[in-house]
Amino acid sequence: MNAFADDVAKEASVVEQFTIFGSDSSVNNVPGSAHQLSKDDLEKFDYTDIMRSLTSIPGVYVLEEDGYGLRANIGMRGTGQNRSEKVTIMEDGVLAAPAPYAAPSAYYFPTAGRMQQVEVLKGTSSAMYGPRTTGGVVNMLSRQIPDEALAGQIKVQAGQDGFAKVHGVIGGQGENISSVFEVFRYQADGFKDINHSNQDTGFVKNDVLGKVRFNTDDDATFDQELELKVKYSDEDSDDTYMGLTQADFESDPYSRYSASQKDNMTTEHLQLQLSHAIELSERFNLGTTVYHNDFSRNWYKTSKIGQMVVDDEGNSSIVYQSLSKGTQLASDYDHGEIDELYTQVKANNRDYLSQGIQTVLDADLNNHQLKLGIRYHQDEMDRYQWVDKYYLDANYNMTLTGEGTPGTDSNRIDSASALALFVHDEWTIGKFVINAGLRYEDMTIEREDWGKTDPDRLTEAKTKKNDLDVILPSLALTYHLTDDLVLLGGVQKGFAPPSPGNEEATNEESINYELGARFGKNAFNAEALVFLSDYDNMHGNCTASQNCDDENIGEQYNAGEVKIKGIELKAGYEFDFNDLSMPIDLTYTHTQTEFLNTFESDFWGDVEAGDEFPYVPENQFQLTVGLAGDKWRSNVLVRYTGEMRSEAGVGASASNIDSHTVVDFVASYDIATNQQVRFSVDNLLDETYMATRMHGSIMVGKPQTMSIGYQYNF
Repeated sequence: MNAFADDVAKEASVVEQFTIFGSDSSVNNVPGSAHQLSKDDLEKFDYTDIMRSLTSIPGVYVLEEDGYGLRANIGMRGTGQNRSEKVTIMEDGVLAAPAPYAAPSAYYFPTAGRMQQVEVLKGTSSAMYGPRTTGGVVNMLSRQIPDEALAGQIKVQAGQDGFAKVHGVIGGQGENISSVFEVFRYQADGFKDINHSNQDTGFVKNDVLGKVRFNTDDDATFDQELELKVKYSDEDSDDTYMGLTQADFESDPYSRYSASQKDNMTTEHLQLQLSHAIELSERFNLGTTVYHNDFSRNWYKTSKIGQMVVDDEGNSSIVYQSLSKGTQLASDYDHGEIDELYTQVKANNRDYLSQGIQTVLDADLNNHQLKLGIRYHQDEMDRYQWVDKYYLDANYNMTLTGEGTPGTDSNRIDSASALALFVHDEWTIGKFVINAGLRYEDMTIEREDWGKTDPDRLTEAKTKKNDLDVILPSLALTYHLTDDLVLLGGVQKGFAPPSPGNEEATNEESINYELGARFGKNAFNAEALVFLSDYDNMHGNCTASQNCDDENIGEQYNAGEVKIKGIELKAGYEFDFNDLSMPIDLTYTHTQTEFLNTFESDFWGDVEAGDEFPYVPENQFQLTVGLAGDKWRSNVLVRYTGEMRSEAGVGASASNIDSHTVVDFVASYDIATNQQVRFSVDNLLDETYMATRMHGSIMVGKPQTMSIGYQYNF
């Protein structure tokens, strides 16, 4: 059997420390909300956009931005989705955000199309993982070494708007040395058109992954495995924050203003990971991972738009407005209502570092399954930015009029070091399973700022340093009422550290509760949970993607007391019609959010007690229906996102984002035992919908996109 056709079996090895559930654990036994997207689940639609995959999990919210998932915005249980900053993102059990403590906004996200499995935890299930424990955890398992001596896979795909994908894997097991090598490339010309220009608005992204594993002989005193993982990726995308005015969205939703023609993101990412596993005895296993991540990015994009004005004395000057306020100017210029336009294009240049060492001891003490873990982590973000000035002529060409000096717009380093320890005990008493956990974090978070007048960093930086520690308990209970029905409940303390430079240095803290049941028998499974997140204080982190003014980017704001509650439902059943099968999966989330304080904020605006959160839909729903024969399969996915606010408030508002329904379709046919062809349509009904107003203007969702693909296994 081909290793790439079935889930890889996970024995007691380095792979065990990559996963949350492990090979011997059942999701059904995990306290709290826990879901796993298997290799088969991920290959059903074969998405390259992680957000389209995660909508099958209740309690998860996503916010489209570029339409291809390059900049993932993921939230859980009302935390907010901006840059996935409130969710702990991991790849192979290691923190994946570029700087998860110092700068959690994830402008880098692991390429979803090369992942083999995705695990999602929320609530009490996520208590072992940090630093952000309120929302939850997304852990992605990368390509694992196959079981055979030699196995591999080749995938190619092509579609509308210049979309193309090439994915190749080869690897195998040896007596003591095993390895796998993977190449993943995907690209598109983009589905938007820049006014008065033939430029593409798409991207090219490359991923290369290599793993080598060494294992001891069968007769060794201690079974051991050592695995080295090396991954490199780069991206070049002509992406922008510049959306449309309401009038332009209604008339031409897939257009882009000519003032955004220089907008471009370039990135490079290098990951090194060395993992070791040793079986100390039949009851004790120790797993250790050393990791190092380098990420650099420069998002060169329009940040301000200006117009020449003449005062009463005849003096002329350029008056610039922020991107959101200048959107109307960009619209007027493209429509010929004004004669000239000036832009400031900012080089949002940043270098990131994230590295550390973590180790976990697993102890089998009969009725007690004990985990003891420790991690030492360091990360930093180095902002070294500048602004160039351009003039747009009558032919809509941008001419450089003022070249900025690197380090004269933003020039600072945000850094953090953290020591984390946890203990978790799973205690089985008859039909009861008690999960008790305790996590301790000791952090130092620092900002060194040289301002805008010292690009060479010759003077002493202005420094803000916060030292803090926190103890985070959790308690969960599951009760097997029958072999098929499990009752569960739990409570945990949620936490997120303050950002560097936050003068008040206030933590985000909450008490989170959940209660529900799981049922599974034969072809039917179901889960129902109610949750409540009671915040003493909630953070809002200012980023450019949140439409914050330049001088406020990186600052943190406190909302004080907040309450979020909701219901999560999931059910699935597979009908068997002899030669045909019909799997059905249903997911529903209902969420209610409420600010409990009245306050004014540069981040949330003017908030009244009782206001609802922006960008958290009250209702969202997804239905997937499949039909499969001997050699063919088809699936239809219907995803509904309810109306949501774009700013804090209650009731109807002209700034609300309307509800929308998107339908995806895929069909595949096995032309041989090891070959398959596939036809996919994203947004089958070609729904035109507003994805976000996050940047102070309207961004449109991805339109209907068809593609065909071919897969060969060996």
